[in-house]
Amino acid sequence: MSVLAVLGGQWGDEGKGKVIDWLAERADVVARYQGGANAGHTVVLNGKQYVLHLVPTGILHPNVRCIIGAGVVVDPLALVEEIQYLRAHGVEVGENLIVGKRTHLIMPYHKVLDAHMEDLLGVNRIGTTGRGIGPAYSDKAARLGVRVSDLLDEKILTERIRVSLALKRRILGGIGLSEEESRALDEGYNLEMCRKVREILAPHVCNTDAEIQGAVESGKRILLEGAQGVLLDLDMGTYPYVTSSNTGVGGALSGLGLPYGKLSAVVGVMKAYCTRVGQGPFPTEIHGEEGERLRSAGGEYGATTGRPRRCGWFDAVAARHCIQVTGLDGLVVTKLDILDGLKAIRVCVGYELEGRRLAAFPAETSTLERCEPVYEEFPGWLTSTAGARSWDALPPRARDYLAALERLTGKNIWLVSTGPGREDTIQVRDPFVALPGRES
Repeated sequence: MSVLAVLGGQWGDEGKGKVIDWLAERADVVARYQGGANAGHTVVLNGKQYVLHLVPTGILHPNVRCIIGAGVVVDPLALVEEIQYLRAHGVEVGENLIVGKRTHLIMPYHKVLDAHMEDLLGVNRIGTTGRGIGPAYSDKAARLGVRVSDLLDEKILTERIRVSLALKRRILGGIGLSEEESRALDEGYNLEMCRKVREILAPHVCNTDAEIQGAVESGKRILLEGAQGVLLDLDMGTYPYVTSSNTGVGGALSGLGLPYGKLSAVVGVMKAYCTRVGQGPFPTEIHGEEGERLRSAGGEYGATTGRPRRCGWFDAVAARHCIQVTGLDGLVVTKLDILDGLKAIRVCVGYELEGRRLAAFPAETSTLERCEPVYEEFPGWLTSTAGARSWDALPPRARDYLAALERLTGKNIWLVSTGPGREDTIQVRDPFVALPGRES
């Protein structure tokens, strides 16, 4: 048995979809543990691009069982649409996809609440995608949520929706709503939506924590797939500019009902530079023409929303924080090829605040906003690494840069991605090999 957790080691959008797709070739199970349909995993297979939002990336491998766990919040209409999209493109979606009974649903009224919360925050808005994810997690914590299992019981479903809607109407009572938004707060409309998706989703519903336990006991190779990144973690990220769930190891275990002792290794995916979407501090952000060049070369636009990503240099201080709070065992570096044309490449090695060097990543957003990055500069390699598939195929300066990232983070690089295709991958170490001291 080998259980490998794949986490985002920055602010999300690190290329986890491509990495999980590459690893899934040797996996039996791929299990998604948190997040919602705002997370778009882009995978290129045989020259064709797939953008997955809720269905685990392993669905593109015919012999892999895919699990959507209890830690995810599922927009049922988006999930049905994604299933139909995959089938229309020749991808089998049947018994290979299962959705947890404990998984919470994003209802139409959650999206209305999400949009108006952002409006009310004004300049303090978080920059959410407006897809109802935060309000759905709020209802989950407040014990007002609607779960997948409720779809199969009309009486319970009706009562859960009625109670939740009563509160939503009071919260939004003083706000002018459009006709469409008013409909989303109608009990009958929400019940009809649930009935519409029930028939399609029912064959995929089961007790996924029991499914995971069975896979562990059978010695299966299991990949744990997350969304977003550790710097967007609800507790350890740059709060309040974070997502609504735990993106680290804790979220992986609780979101799937998996005991810690069964985890073989944790790998963190990090770009060779940094990006961030939405509001919040970003110490190494590159402004102006240089930042735009990086955005253009890397195709740095949201897979789900199309929003342009803010681009910056690799931040080793933030990376060390992610490693510390998650216990990452190894790193995957993606998009190395995007740096090919740069004469000089910078890496943030420390922060300075009012003339003093900080020893740790600040917990306070207001402090992080005032930090000045301290850079170490490296010469660019000015030659193509695109499609390189072995360490020796990389130019010496590219290898030097990667070695510097290992030195500055204190962790070894296990995989390097040199392009969007599945085959554009360099394996330095097999992530599926269990580490000493971990149960295997």
